[in-house]
Amino acid sequence: MERSPEPTWRTGAVVRAAAPDHSTEVRARSPHRGRASLLRAVTLARRGRALLRQTCTAVRRRTGADLQRAGHLLLRGGRHGRGLVHTVVSRSRLHLGRVTRPLVQRTPRSAAHRTTRSAARQAPRSAARRFATLCSPRVGTIVAAASGIAVSLAPGLLPRTAIAQAILTALLILIALAAAGVGRKILGYFGVGTDRWARHRRAVVIGSTALVSTIAGYDWYWQNRLRGAMDFPALGPWYWLHWAVGVVAVLVPVMLFARGLHWAAGYAGRLPTAAAIAVTVLAGQFAVLPALVDRQQSAFAAADTTMDPTVVQPVSHSRSGSADSEVSWASLGAEGRKFVSDKGSSARVYIGLDSAPDLDSRIALALREIERAGGFRRGHLVLMIPTGSGWLDAKAAHGLDERFGGDATLVGMQYSKAPSWVTFLFAREDAERSARELFTALESRLATMDRPPELFVYGQSLGATAGSAIFAGDDDERSRVCAALWAGPPAAAVHHGGATVLANSSDPVVQWSPQLLWRAPDLTGTRTDAPHPPWLPVVSWVQTTADMLSALAPGPGHGHRYGTDQGTALGSC
Repeated sequence: MERSPEPTWRTGAVVRAAAPDHSTEVRARSPHRGRASLLRAVTLARRGRALLRQTCTAVRRRTGADLQRAGHLLLRGGRHGRGLVHTVVSRSRLHLGRVTRPLVQRTPRSAAHRTTRSAARQAPRSAARRFATLCSPRVGTIVAAASGIAVSLAPGLLPRTAIAQAILTALLILIALAAAGVGRKILGYFGVGTDRWARHRRAVVIGSTALVSTIAGYDWYWQNRLRGAMDFPALGPWYWLHWAVGVVAVLVPVMLFARGLHWAAGYAGRLPTAAAIAVTVLAGQFAVLPALVDRQQSAFAAADTTMDPTVVQPVSHSRSGSADSEVSWASLGAEGRKFVSDKGSSARVYIGLDSAPDLDSRIALALREIERAGGFRRGHLVLMIPTGSGWLDAKAAHGLDERFGGDATLVGMQYSKAPSWVTFLFAREDAERSARELFTALESRLATMDRPPELFVYGQSLGATAGSAIFAGDDDERSRVCAALWAGPPAAAVHHGGATVLANSSDPVVQWSPQLLWRAPDLTGTRTDAPHPPWLPVVSWVQTTADMLSALAPGPGHGHRYGTDQGTALGSC
């Protein structure tokens, strides 16, 4: 008699005795053999219950090592690489089947049907799990978000708008969350679980809320102190509402984008994702980045050539760009046109970047222009080093007019069309070389004169850095010029011994440097114009970096803005 095929088992199947209409007959079994099989099944069930008890104990302890050991026993710790769960279930089914056959059979279903039903069952559970995760974030996530908010609201140097504060807060929260995620991965790699802190979630939420509220209240007080010192209106409750809305408006799109990337990486697999990242990086380096640089350079050039209808071409013989000048009005650039058209009794010579094809030609043109304007016949010659875009502070020029009573020639030469921060990072050598060679040419020309004018040097911000690079040190500076003045120089970028240095205590340009991460700034020689925040490691560097973006927002005498004292404070021979 042929043996009937093995039935397909189903959990929860009802065990019935043989019935006349059943499709499978009951095979005869010895009562002793059935009893032995039942005893074996019971023994295996007891072993499974003991293993389950050990697993539950490990879960209650929440220790990674116990959980890993229990999982290994459950899934892979048995014979032939099979876990005890598989062994218990398969053997119990075998021995029980010898006693209780036949059981109800079911028709096998296709793999596609089983996959569809499994996905349908798991979808609501996954959605509920994600919603529960959002409603009850990890303790590390709570701490990271609170830390980002606290650092962003620490005392700064300058008043800040609600939008600027919201962007800073959102950026620091994202950085803190990324750091928390990396830390969680590292701890998991070493078998250290972070779920043990879940029981303290409520205490962490209360503590984080109290910390953020306290720091926000102090920031409100600090911002109003700064605003009072700099003639800004005081903050009100609407400021914080706009700040909160701005933080959410920045965070939500960025986090959704990150989630989408994470989903795409998991869907595509590791190898395609790595290839996509490599292609993206290479495309960005060799295609996107050069295109962006070219576009920005075109934008800077367009801004430099734009004609302002309110700026009128000068008619004075002593000004560059006039009808008698060898320098054309259009080649002066936007900042050069403003400089030579401003009111004042001093002669003003300016050479634009487009006034001559190269540096040597521009220097030769500057000497001819000074000679034409009668600059060498005046009593004082001031070399004014502009900032990155060619800008020269009008208040400094007015101060120099007042300082010398109009008996002076103010000389400037453009070396870049980009803003100061771009030039400082990528073309600082061009600024220093331009200042050094022009000064050397002027020095050589004055050395041939019987009664030369007194020579002075002035520079603000990047102009101060380039002007200070002319000299090898303080002694060299004292011996080659009558006096020098540096306004708002970057930290540790100029010679202080032989020059007058103007620096506001609220100027972030004066204080920013990488050393600010671990060392307090040197405020020697700065003038106190507003309350100064206490130095905090890392935090002060972050706040000063953020204040760099609004350094020109206050009026003269605050931040990176200086007044006519840039000229009146210049020393004498």
